[in-house]
Amino acid sequence: MSDAFLTAGLVFVAYWLRREEALEAWNNSHALLIWAGILGPLCFYCAGLYKEITRYIGPIFAVRVIFGVALLVVALLSVRWFQDGLDRAVNPYGVPAIYFTITTLAIGGTRLAARWLLLGKGGQSKNYKVAIFGAGAAGIGLHSALIHGREQSVVAFIDDDPKLHGRKIRNVPVYSNENLSQVFVKHDIKALLLALPGASRARRLKLVQKATEHGVRVLTVPTLAELDDGTASVGQLRPVKVDDLLGRTPVQANEELMHRHISGKSVLVTGAGGSIGSELCRKIVQAGPTRLVLLDQCEHNLYTIEKEIRHMISKRGGEMLLETALGSVNDRVLLDRLLVAQRIETIYHAAAYKHVPMVEKHETAGVETNVFGTLTTAQSALHAGVKAFIFVSTDKAVRPTSVMGASKRLAEIILQSMNEISKGRTIFSMVRFGNVLGSSGSVIPLFQEQLERGGPLTVTHADMVRYFMTIPEAASLVIQAGAMAKGGEVFVLDMGEPVKIIDLAKNMIRLAGRTLRDADHPAGEIEIQITGTRPGEKLYEELLISSDAIKTEHVSIGLAREPFESWNLLEVKLDRLQTAVDQRDDGVVRRLLGEVVGGYETSPAKLR
Repeated sequence: MSDAFLTAGLVFVAYWLRREEALEAWNNSHALLIWAGILGPLCFYCAGLYKEITRYIGPIFAVRVIFGVALLVVALLSVRWFQDGLDRAVNPYGVPAIYFTITTLAIGGTRLAARWLLLGKGGQSKNYKVAIFGAGAAGIGLHSALIHGREQSVVAFIDDDPKLHGRKIRNVPVYSNENLSQVFVKHDIKALLLALPGASRARRLKLVQKATEHGVRVLTVPTLAELDDGTASVGQLRPVKVDDLLGRTPVQANEELMHRHISGKSVLVTGAGGSIGSELCRKIVQAGPTRLVLLDQCEHNLYTIEKEIRHMISKRGGEMLLETALGSVNDRVLLDRLLVAQRIETIYHAAAYKHVPMVEKHETAGVETNVFGTLTTAQSALHAGVKAFIFVSTDKAVRPTSVMGASKRLAEIILQSMNEISKGRTIFSMVRFGNVLGSSGSVIPLFQEQLERGGPLTVTHADMVRYFMTIPEAASLVIQAGAMAKGGEVFVLDMGEPVKIIDLAKNMIRLAGRTLRDADHPAGEIEIQITGTRPGEKLYEELLISSDAIKTEHVSIGLAREPFESWNLLEVKLDRLQTAVDQRDDGVVRRLLGEVVGGYETSPAKLR
């Protein structure tokens, strides 16, 4: 409606500006006023002007305005020609040009003014000042997304490219990353937005440390992986998570390896409801098996993962079958029937007790599941003719100082020995890696709980270090490693650089927007307490027993050739260990573990 009044009124203004006589201008223009009011909105509709949302208008808006006004001028000239021909007394030169100019300015100007008011610049100011690190496509896209909000005001870009320093992008100055402190102070920055989807975790960590030193909150756009799989878009911001700062930068998965033992096959995952097991299930669904079987002894975990996987399957479509089995990996009858009935071709064995202090207290239960659960599952697999058996192991199996680590190393030895007697009927392989971020019982959820309670954060030793990897990447690499197996291999994953746990605690305090309280900062909010090492705990972890890992076709996966005993000798020792487990004789269980697992130090106080 406003466009109709505006285009009609400007007809008179155009004549008036040309003739300078208001009465004469009215006499010559009044016949066109109604036509202009009718034709104006129609021409603007044809030009697509009404498809634009005022708050989000961009450069194409100017083109639509010019095109729409030009259509209107041509339409009015046509009307005037049919009414009066080319009578110059009624149609003086210059009027169409004047009308085109003032109408373009008026139609465009009213919308720009409305946009200015909608974005808050006409009244409410944006006091929350932010800087964007990264002046590339992601940074500019983020700026475009933010200018439509009323909360944040982008006052600075920060970039590594020296060609951009001192210049402006969309009237926002670009600074060098070497001047972060000065930029924070000069512009009173409240938040630093990381528009670096491809940046390494080490790079992100340095920026977080610099920003949090000045009390600046850090947010980030999604990573390239999140953008690629469609789970996020560039304009979405979230707080930097500790996952973004730990472990090595993920390597692109080899799709052929991801599908080799899964596509078109019947697959079983033991421990399917656990941290690694559930992620394996998600990756397996994406690779397209004909059937996926979930085995877990925890009813709640099995229900949860089944519900999630069924939802994934329904979204994908297709004919994939999903089955569940509630039970233990020590149940030989269950396993024998399950493997045959479901025609299992590939097993990913993730079922295990893994919490070091808990297994140290309940060693018999740990050995029963980790050792004999693996043995039972492997024997059933061999009996049923399963083609591939991939065992999820741990770096704690290397020169173990805990029952958990020793039990996992013994499980490796069992599979190495069974691979020899298998003679290729079933390919047994093991994949060994360190800590995964956010898994149940790991240090990060513990720190998060302690932060929510207001601290302190407890670290067992100031020199404690660990390797870290995200759960999705660990699961992906387990699948790819298993696909390369010829039989009996111990694969080790590239875990990147080890992380000091005390540094992890400090970074989590910063990411939570809190301050560290220590001798140098007595006014801080959260302190870190050193509590002393726990039974079976190492100061650092290792991935190899013998020499360096052999390279494989995957840059992030190495191959270790670890020593093991022949099945004839091992079987005798396992029988003795089984008797001790049945009798719940914890002392004998520990002693026999020490006899069969080289390097296992049974003294809980002794650390490596």
